[in-house]
Amino acid sequence: MFAPALPQSPEPLLPEYVRADGGVRLRFGKVGARTMRLDVAESGGYRARFPTAYDERCEAVLINTAGGMAGGDRAVTQIALDAGAQATVTTQAAEKIYRSQGSETRVETRIEVAAGAELAWLPQETILFSGSRLSRSLDVELAVGASFIAAETLYFGRTAMGESLSCGQLRDRWRIRREGRLVFAEDLRLDGAIDATLGRKAVGQGARAAATVFATGPGQSEKLSDIRALLAGDPAFAEVEAGAGILDGFLLIRLLSADAQALRRALVMLLGHLIGRALPRTWSI
Repeated sequence: MFAPALPQSPEPLLPEYVRADGGVRLRFGKVGARTMRLDVAESGGYRARFPTAYDERCEAVLINTAGGMAGGDRAVTQIALDAGAQATVTTQAAEKIYRSQGSETRVETRIEVAAGAELAWLPQETILFSGSRLSRSLDVELAVGASFIAAETLYFGRTAMGESLSCGQLRDRWRIRREGRLVFAEDLRLDGAIDATLGRKAVGQGARAAATVFATGPGQSEKLSDIRALLAGDPAFAEVEAGAGILDGFLLIRLLSADAQALRRALVMLLGHLIGRALPRTWSI
């Protein structure tokens, strides 16, 4: 049984040309013993800030000054790491996707990681409001010897406010390549009554939050047994359904929970275990 599709608005109240369209472009490179930002470009209401670094890794925090996105808005993030660079890129806060009049909200992320470079792409959660239409894509190009960790989290409504996704649309697309060869591809589509779809046992079994973690690089595949032990035995995962596996040299982890905050707590512990250091300070705010 399929949920009814979200009805189309015959004419948007606002034309496309007044919607927000912007993003951030970043390039990092090794300068001596430290990684520095070599190229920064900002457009629209999007900004990048760089907290003071005390080690060889550079950290960037992306900011949407509008405080959220609606139908017709578009954001493009481009990140490139030169050989040997080490960087962590996160966001200042959760991204809110508001109700649409009919147009999609588009979020595009394009990443390139050169040989010997390490990138942790750790945006905070994306919150879908009822009536939102999100089309999101992640395209990654990895060189041989590159290390890459990504975590993407979705909240299906604000559970603390009693919200549900009685109607909405989500299209989430991942494409990750190593030396031009596709190593991971995934397409997720939810349309119509998303909360009802997630309530089905074979889909989400009542989940209101979901996260995907992808990790590749030297030593990641050897972490599988430790990660599975963490997922199965740590009290932080008591309210989270989680699983991990290895495919073609990368580690893939899924998390689902009916409690968004429980999932966030578990994800913080999991990412700290994977990257071997504290998460960016914005994650603790």
